[in-house]
Amino acid sequence: MRKILALLTFILVSFSCKKGGSNKLNIDVSNIEANVEIERFDVDFYSTKPNELSITKEKYPMFFPSQPDSVWVNKINDKDEQELFAETQKVFSEINKEKEELTSLFKHVKYYNPKFVSPKVITMLTNIDYNNRIVYTDSLLLISLDAYLGGKHEFYNDYPEYVKQNNTKEHIVVDVAKAIVGKQMLPSTARSFIDKMINRGKKMYLLDAYLPNIPDAIKIGYSQTKLDWAKSNEEQIWMYFIEKDLLYSTSKDVDKRFLDLAPFSKFYMEEDNQSPGRIGEWIGWQIVRSYMQKNDVSLHQLLQTSEEEIFKKSGYKPKR
Repeated sequence: MRKILALLTFILVSFSCKKGGSNKLNIDVSNIEANVEIERFDVDFYSTKPNELSITKEKYPMFFPSQPDSVWVNKINDKDEQELFAETQKVFSEINKEKEELTSLFKHVKYYNPKFVSPKVITMLTNIDYNNRIVYTDSLLLISLDAYLGGKHEFYNDYPEYVKQNNTKEHIVVDVAKAIVGKQMLPSTARSFIDKMINRGKKMYLLDAYLPNIPDAIKIGYSQTKLDWAKSNEEQIWMYFIEKDLLYSTSKDVDKRFLDLAPFSKFYMEEDNQSPGRIGEWIGWQIVRSYMQKNDVSLHQLLQTSEEEIFKKSGYKPKR
């Protein structure tokens, strides 16, 4: 009887370890120091009175290239600028939650990269400069709050749905994590579709490690409906890639269909619009997850491992 119980225990433990590859990402960061102070340039600047401009300029010299003071005073008093500031304040009158999320992120990054130093964080407005909503260097992190007012905000009416659905405060920490990951990974030299998928998957797995409490839909920037579609059709997607001989394709058209930012992926089927864009990135993520489940590899070793080796050792089998 004792032997049977021992065997059952072994099977259960083995099953749980194999099924939950994310177990290795459940780490304790409570003892890791990560001091996060957020300076509100947006508040300081748009609340500045003309006779106090010199104080603001002294506090944030990097934001004041050589210009007459009248330029900055006019900007502060501009009706549209003040409207943008007022709308941002409605959403970000306080940023305690964002501070907590950034603190957790920096602790996790430091756990895996002990030399990581928390950057100085400054919030600002950039007239919804979507492509530069997060700017990160080793010592400085700039966050454009006006790009995160909520997917339904009227300022984003001209944006397509698949873009503006990610213009929410919940996506700030994800975009910051992506900026950090972008600095940690060397530019990809991958040429084949499968290698590009897995390279994207590596980046997503880093988000798993750095943001263990963030839902997958937010990490990859899908609606929950689109993510559910990807999960339900994983096997069919994979079989399509194989049957169409796409895995080792170097065609840019394949990248456009399955890797580039888009409202949906292009299988040239009736139900295409039900799919999320960048489905190749999502599949690459699942391949890397499978590899990390089945191999005793550190996060650092993952980054040093070639996409070809990851694919071979992943034992990837799509869920039915």
